[in-house]
Amino acid sequence: MNSSEKEISFQTTNTYSTLNTFTSNTKNIWFVCHGMGYLSRYFLRYFDELPSEENYIIAPQAPSKYYISPGFKHVGASWLTKEHTLMETENIMQYFDAIFESEHILQGKNLIVLGYSQGVSVALRYIAKKQLQCSHIAVLSGGIPKELVPSDFSFLNKNTKVFLIYGNNDEYMDAERIHFEKNRAIELFGNAVTIIPFDGKHEVKKEMIKQILLK
Repeated sequence: MNSSEKEISFQTTNTYSTLNTFTSNTKNIWFVCHGMGYLSRYFLRYFDELPSEENYIIAPQAPSKYYISPGFKHVGASWLTKEHTLMETENIMQYFDAIFESEHILQGKNLIVLGYSQGVSVALRYIAKKQLQCSHIAVLSGGIPKELVPSDFSFLNKNTKVFLIYGNNDEYMDAERIHFEKNRAIELFGNAVTIIPFDGKHEVKKEMIKQILLK
């Protein structure tokens, strides 16, 4: 058998979801990347208790959709796998570019970039690649990409606030993993990091989202 794997480029279309309306009263623009198994429109529910006039939330949609077991009735999505990771990452970066252009996201506003679980990887890679000046960066219950180094974030304003948030009973992050991710966050962001554990599992808690704005 003489098989080969080839590569082709083509134009594609994807959705994204938003919550609230962007107006002159908007103070914070949130760019929030969901975890594996989510759809963006449902991920927005974690942000619905933020003051609507001041917060505009944008949730990109992971492109790889699949049916979730058991029952295979509900649909989830995934950002990346170990297959062709570099190529797929570049596709996602271009998709994020298109969202930023379509939404006319200005760096003058408070830009809050949040990644949850698998969404941490694409959120941090996009910040580093595009050198986004964020007011806040939130890493929720996810792993920091191994290839990122401190110089990737040296462009950040000294006032940028970084949060590492995780549940103390996270079934995917044991004590060793939590210790590792803490050290990675400090390595990349130094004293800008605030570490916030909470009583819970691998989940998003609305009260943790609110704390990001209060710190």
